[in-house]
Amino acid sequence: MPYQRPTLTQLRQQAQQDVLDGGIADVSALLRFSVINVLSMVMAGFAWLHYGYLDWIAKQAVPWTATGEYLAAWGALKGIFLKSASASTGTVAFPVSGNSIIPAGTAIILSGGLSGQTTQDSVTQAGQTTALVQCTETGAAGNISAGAIATLSSPVEGVQTVGTVTLPFTGGADTETQEAFRTRVLNAFQNQGGYGEAADYKEWATAVSGITRCWVYPNMFGTGSVVIYVMLDNANAATNGLPIGTDGAATNEPRFTTASGDQLRVANAIWEKQPATPLVIVCAPVGEAVDFVVSDLGVANTAANKQAIQSALADMFQRLSGPGVTLHENNWDEAIAAIGLESFSVSSPKGSISPSAKGNMLVLGTVTTQD
Repeated sequence: MPYQRPTLTQLRQQAQQDVLDGGIADVSALLRFSVINVLSMVMAGFAWLHYGYLDWIAKQAVPWTATGEYLAAWGALKGIFLKSASASTGTVAFPVSGNSIIPAGTAIILSGGLSGQTTQDSVTQAGQTTALVQCTETGAAGNISAGAIATLSSPVEGVQTVGTVTLPFTGGADTETQEAFRTRVLNAFQNQGGYGEAADYKEWATAVSGITRCWVYPNMFGTGSVVIYVMLDNANAATNGLPIGTDGAATNEPRFTTASGDQLRVANAIWEKQPATPLVIVCAPVGEAVDFVVSDLGVANTAANKQAIQSALADMFQRLSGPGVTLHENNWDEAIAAIGLESFSVSSPKGSISPSAKGNMLVLGTVTTQD
């Protein structure tokens, strides 16, 4: 049975009772502003603070309730560290005359009050110059959709000042939340491996900034291979969380094609920790969209309820979907039922849905609601 910390009121009552029952001569009652009563209140307050401090110590003494730097210390014991915020990258294009280019290091003003900087000289062809830009600010706010306005902070000869984002800015992630960090710390304590077990690869992959989910498949590319599928649900929200890059192995891995983009970041991070012999290949799942038609809503067919249904289905897909994973009718029925609608029925899809290949993954498509 957990210890019940006494409240301040209980401690005050206890202090007053101790004075009355303590055998102090001629004390049979306590006046509100008497010296003894005031001292009782003060001592009760001190005791309440001490209980609070002991309660705080108990929370920091174990990783499942520790917070702040104490949780970070527990994580450090297992080599788990808080993921810092990362900056997004994307591509912008500007109309040009002739063969003008935008030099590397040029400042770009992006929508939403953000700024970026070109990471290399732009490439010009067919009257347009395209440049890779990294957002100056870190965090998910730097993830910008394609079609947004981009502006040169200072004129470049032969290049129009205003352009557009041609490939969305992705990869921007906020600093890891305490709960997400705690989950990784507890997983590390539960997994006593570190020798190349499936749980180890999952731990190493999710330690990379932006990675929220991953799946490990041994021997998928032959004996001795390890295939890891990863997702970036927050950093790559514009692509339904799917990685942006090409599948492959780490830069120093000579036995397979080198990955790029998000896959390369994960592969290179795992390369530093993996056993010497396995061939580790990092892949992006292939998304297969599943459209939903939710009917029989009646008067509940409102914009707010449609958004709630879409959010519930999105959460269901994030919790249950994975490469090669089959989803069942009761999965989405339970997700929608949790909203509390008086009536509904899912007209489509019906029954179970399986991806067409092991590396494919079911993702939420269009949601249509009907009265």
